[in-house]
Amino acid sequence: MAISKSEGVTPTERLLAQLCDRTFLKLWSFPNPCREDGKELCDLIVVFENEVLIFFDRESRRFDTNPSDVNLAWKRWRKEVIDKQVATAHGAERYIRKGRPIFLDTKQAEPFPIPIDPQNARFHKVVVAHGVRDACRHSSPSNVSGSLAISYEPKGPTSVDQPFFVEIDRDNPVHILDTDNLEIALNELDTIFDFTAYLNAKIEAIERHKFLTYCGEEDVVAHYFLNFDDNKKRHMIGTFDDFDGVHIGEGEWADFEKSPLYARRKEANKTSYFWDRLLQITSRNALKGTLQGNSEPFKGKSAIHFMAKEPRFSRRGLSDHMLKSIRNFPENDEPLVRNVSLMPSFFEGTYYVFLQLKVVSPVVV
Repeated sequence: MAISKSEGVTPTERLLAQLCDRTFLKLWSFPNPCREDGKELCDLIVVFENEVLIFFDRESRRFDTNPSDVNLAWKRWRKEVIDKQVATAHGAERYIRKGRPIFLDTKQAEPFPIPIDPQNARFHKVVVAHGVRDACRHSSPSNVSGSLAISYEPKGPTSVDQPFFVEIDRDNPVHILDTDNLEIALNELDTIFDFTAYLNAKIEAIERHKFLTYCGEEDVVAHYFLNFDDNKKRHMIGTFDDFDGVHIGEGEWADFEKSPLYARRKEANKTSYFWDRLLQITSRNALKGTLQGNSEPFKGKSAIHFMAKEPRFSRRGLSDHMLKSIRNFPENDEPLVRNVSLMPSFFEGTYYVFLQLKVVSPVVV
């Protein structure tokens, strides 16, 4: 059965949908899901195994109408774009945790196709904020970008209300992306594994330290890539040293993007997108209802589900192996030629079998 997906309503929602379709794949990313009363639950939801990502996309042009009074424009913009959306994000999580139904349309005719286990789900709430980039960039000649500065700290009466600086309650964190770093985050952490690993590392840092502050989400992404935990064999944010807080300075992304390390990483990743193309073709067939066989991709019982779990680093090796096998496939006049390759997954105990088969039909005279 074919599944109809929204493509987003506003231009910024459509951009978010396109980025998430590429990062999390079309099969697990759904814009504009609705509650049982027909009202929108969020702007986009991603569900993969126990990972549930809830996105809220909001744009306000307050700085276009109040360009001279920055403080007033900021207070109104923050209330509309940050405060209200953070509250809505918490409400959406509560709704899903209660096990209430989700639909793909306002008429509740098409149920959300992926089952969610509210008891074991791990929620990631993300607000994407638009409309402040230029004002932020021009507020100071020392600003490297137009990204919002963020601080995760205990909620209390001593909050600092200054333009382009957002305080988030560390005890109930919501991730804030903006116009300047949305594409950076979703393009650089462009698998479900890599993006959720990043968000989980950030939550761990928030829980480990009394406060985490930074000048832009892109700087946290650079910090994450450059900060590797040798013991756990994964990237991390912050430090395990006994410090109350961690501040990530402005410009880390700008420096990282120009580095030889970044160039080598981008070059090494090129072949890995062969794996993604295979996934996207199968995802489109599943959504169209033309996927053959007895697999159940929406319930996790399919090869595509395991393929989608692979991190970007693992996709490099898997793609290289497949492409090499294709190039080296034996060419001869035998009526039946086959080649079988066994490829290990990133996940222990999982392997892929790549079967190549060529059948030469006999010539009938």
